[in-house]
Amino acid sequence: MDPVDVYSPDRSLKGKLRRRLVQWVDRRPARFTTSRPMVSFTFDDAPASAVRDGAARLEAHDARGTYYISASLTGRDGPMGRYATRDEIKAAAAKGHDIACHSFSHLDCGVADADAIAADVAKNQATLKRWGVGPSSSFAYPYGDVSRAAKQALAPRYGLLRALHHGLIEPGSDLNQTPAVGIEGPGGEALALRWLDRAADRKAWLILYTHDVVDDPSAWGCTPAALDRLISAARNSGFDIVTVAEGLKRMEAAG
Repeated sequence: MDPVDVYSPDRSLKGKLRRRLVQWVDRRPARFTTSRPMVSFTFDDAPASAVRDGAARLEAHDARGTYYISASLTGRDGPMGRYATRDEIKAAAAKGHDIACHSFSHLDCGVADADAIAADVAKNQATLKRWGVGPSSSFAYPYGDVSRAAKQALAPRYGLLRALHHGLIEPGSDLNQTPAVGIEGPGGEALALRWLDRAADRKAWLILYTHDVVDDPSAWGCTPAALDRLISAARNSGFDIVTVAEGLKRMEAAG
């Protein structure tokens, strides 16, 4: 397979301002209370290492993760290693992992128009359904890039739309642009631990994300050992480790 090219989303001042300002429009406030903190471990794009080693680390703790799949990437080589194949994704789903939706082509939802976003995401969801692993209850914006058009196009389709700005999901949080914290780069583990502490104090829901899970990870991934330590830290701090789908069900039941 040809390797997947690295795409750089809009990091200009205009792009940064758009992402910040869009947090205040087309909001869908969360309404729920919890007596215990929750954490979800999520994996974007589903490199094969995440489906294999990431899943194994979670399963060792009797936990499951959420995988945001761009179906066009499956089986290809990319900057984070080989992406998981359809059969590997189906095997993860059979073990109870949550298969969720990215866009089919890893489309930048911050710059595409509403019709293009809707069509690309519908194609991805139809592909997952054909594989027998859908429907998905949540969506993650590729690159964390979001626009008002994206929120309007996707809000009717999913219970939660995940972005990449830091924060916790609490009453009043925007379910059309929820925060998440990355386990990536040299400081990723320490950053995730700090946010675990905050979530424990506030009895909130924290979504963590990463990509590849290997001993020598890309700039967007983490090591299996770091992931294992974070799962253990969550367990020791009294977190319920939930998939995003399960977190949504609990939120709806408590709302």
